[in-house]
Amino acid sequence: MKAYQITGTDGLKSLKSVSLADPNPGPGEVLVRLRAVGLNFRDYMNVMGIRGVTGPVPRIPCSDGAGEVVSVGEGVTQWKTGDRVVIPFMPSWLEGEFSQAHASRALGGAVDGLLRELAAIRAEALLPVPAQLSLEEAATLPCAAVTAWDALHTRGGLKAGETVLVLGTGGVSIFALQFAKLAGARVLATTSSDEKARRLLEFGADAVHNYKTDPAWDEWALAQTGGRGVDKVIEIGGPETLNRSIKATRFGGHIALIGVLTGTSGEIQTVQILRKGIRLDGIYVGSRAMFEEMLGAIKKAEMRPVIDSTFEFEAAAEAFQRIESGQHFGKIVIRV
Repeated sequence: MKAYQITGTDGLKSLKSVSLADPNPGPGEVLVRLRAVGLNFRDYMNVMGIRGVTGPVPRIPCSDGAGEVVSVGEGVTQWKTGDRVVIPFMPSWLEGEFSQAHASRALGGAVDGLLRELAAIRAEALLPVPAQLSLEEAATLPCAAVTAWDALHTRGGLKAGETVLVLGTGGVSIFALQFAKLAGARVLATTSSDEKARRLLEFGADAVHNYKTDPAWDEWALAQTGGRGVDKVIEIGGPETLNRSIKATRFGGHIALIGVLTGTSGEIQTVQILRKGIRLDGIYVGSRAMFEEMLGAIKKAEMRPVIDSTFEFEAAAEAFQRIESGQHFGKIVIRV
């Protein structure tokens, strides 16, 4: 099979196209022919070897993928050849509490990911792709969409009428915007350009702030809520944005800490978290059970993921360059 491997620490130069032996499904496994792979900033960090993200090499990158069942291993009865399936970020985390064991099996991290033609996956982890979605759309879901769902619903307990602040226009933020609007919430959004602001409004954002022309988006969010602060923040920036998120959050509010776009450490005003009684949750994607619940909501609402751009398998490096540019709006997909 064709695949890509991270072969060293020289950034995109280390991402090599290789030919590997086809895998065979073992007992309880399904062989999936990947048709689409979705990119996340984590995948870019792994390929580039930046900000403390490390892993063994050679290693196949990318956690998110969807495709078709080619064959099944011994004992598998729930899947058949031709079924369209999507693969969870952590195939071992079926339900229940998060654990180090599940984290250690996240695809594309310590173990091989999905930027390849074939993968043998445990049958019980897979989920069916809703008929309304293409495989490219399904491939956008495992990391970003489940993360947004966990942040808003599983951990966040989002209620209609609450105000949610989303930062930027990456995959998690756009999914959070869509899910929050489906739940009847008010959504405030930040972005770096007037063109992206226009698109955010088209997708349902109630108000948008350009942080390039006015960096004080925390003050803007407070003004938008009459000084009270937002109920929930989808925090994807990390240390350079978290203090503003804390300021923008109401007393007793919730911050879902998700991204590390500005780094992995920094000086945080912890006293304000204490003083305002803010609940700060670290969100590392979610379980298969959360994924299944989310798929039900997507199917019922006939929601479609937002795809920024699609690249052919041979142009995988260009897809990583697109995410590096920061110009994307929604998800970037590679066709396999």
